[in-house]
Amino acid sequence: MEETVEHQTHVIMAAIVVVIVPILFLIMAKKPSLIPTPVQNVFEIYIQFIDNLIKENMGEKGRKYFNLIAAIGLFVFFGNLLGMIPGFESPTANLNTTMALALMVFLIYNIEGIRENGLSYFKHFLGPIPAMAPVFLIIELLSHLSRPVTLALRLFANMTGGELVSVVLIMLVPFLVPLPVMLIHLIAVFLQTYVFVVLTTVYIAGAITHVEH
Repeated sequence: MEETVEHQTHVIMAAIVVVIVPILFLIMAKKPSLIPTPVQNVFEIYIQFIDNLIKENMGEKGRKYFNLIAAIGLFVFFGNLLGMIPGFESPTANLNTTMALALMVFLIYNIEGIRENGLSYFKHFLGPIPAMAPVFLIIELLSHLSRPVTLALRLFANMTGGELVSVVLIMLVPFLVPLPVMLIHLIAVFLQTYVFVVLTTVYIAGAITHVEH
């Protein structure tokens, strides 16, 4: 029983994040202040960042993906951050979680690409030169299939590495030395969230934008 719970820890941690994020948004939406609090400022900056990112990559038609991209970013961020709290683990430090996220992004952008462009979505897999279509097809398939793998492994490796280093240093030198490492880990939390959100946006933008060859 204990072994089963241990193996499912990442699921429990992910569930905690899924519960926390909507609660925070409900609190912020219910009592917005005319003079923004620091927390409100952070959320407004995040919303503006996602909005600008979507506009730059997809234009106005990308607004319908705002909730999706914002939700993914918040889950990744709070999932990364959770591991810095004693007694908790980052769900994103588990490959099952990051692979599930990456596969979800992979499925979404391909489905949206087909929905926006129909069967012509598959034309970009064949490249601009008809005679080279088989070669381009192999290259494009490998490129697309590698996306969820690299997306998942990048997030998993960075979060796992950061947590392991922090834990080891806290055990060895439990006072001043871990502080710089924890600061570096906090920077990684923001950076990996940024990378995941940007790549998700770029993948969706590339899929829904029909380019004539």
